[in-house]
Amino acid sequence: MLTVNTNAGALIALQNLTATSQQLQQTQNEVSTGLAVGSPQDNGAIWAIAQNERGNSDSLDAVIQSLQRAQSTVQVATSAGTSVSNLLNQLKTIALSASDTSLDSTSLKAYGTQFSSVLEQINQVVNNSDFNGVNMIKSGGTTVYALATATGGQLTVAAADLALGGTYMAGLTLTSSISTASVAATMVTTVQTAITAVNSALGQLGTGATALQNQLTFVQNLQDTLDTGVGNLVNANLGKESAQLTALQTKQQLGIQSLSIANQSSSVLLSLFR
Repeated sequence: MLTVNTNAGALIALQNLTATSQQLQQTQNEVSTGLAVGSPQDNGAIWAIAQNERGNSDSLDAVIQSLQRAQSTVQVATSAGTSVSNLLNQLKTIALSASDTSLDSTSLKAYGTQFSSVLEQINQVVNNSDFNGVNMIKSGGTTVYALATATGGQLTVAAADLALGGTYMAGLTLTSSISTASVAATMVTTVQTAITAVNSALGQLGTGATALQNQLTFVQNLQDTLDTGVGNLVNANLGKESAQLTALQTKQQLGIQSLSIANQSSSVLLSLFR
């Protein structure tokens, strides 16, 4: 039935054109943002999951920074501790040389001067081994704590008192001397004890540094996995969407032409009254 009041063909064509335009807009959004799910309107459930995982990934940034800061602090301590160990080896050599009973007083005094100089170097190394205001090896040194997880777990690396006269350097002070061959012989034993203790402390610091590195690697891998998972949930397949975009643009042009043809049907009625 022909009528000027209702054009069913035009209505259907308009509905199809509207649906195509909506699909085209969605596809254009996906192509421009690279996201298939960019807002809760696209897919509420997937968006909520992705948003939660983004929050977890962002939280891991703080964990990584904390671990890296702790790692740097421990690295400074172990580097300084290695220097102390090397200087103790020098002390032992000097003391052993000074224990030679055939030395004259001038030579013994020269060894004594070297011994005091090395002690001063040890003191300076220990007291100047700071990172970001934290010193792990001086007397009363700071134990390092680092975030291990996004839920607040922690890793701890204990301080090691490598100061002269401290926990690992008992018997050695800044005023220690090797004034005689017998004193020097006794000092050899004292220094060897300090060497063993300091090397043990460095081993503990090294274990702590390894634990920090292992946790840092794990957290970085976890963050990468979370980011990849979020991408799998929300990222658009741009190759597919590009093809879809071309198809929808063509479909839209055909819809416009179809609507134009449908709108012309009412003009056919005019020919019946001529």
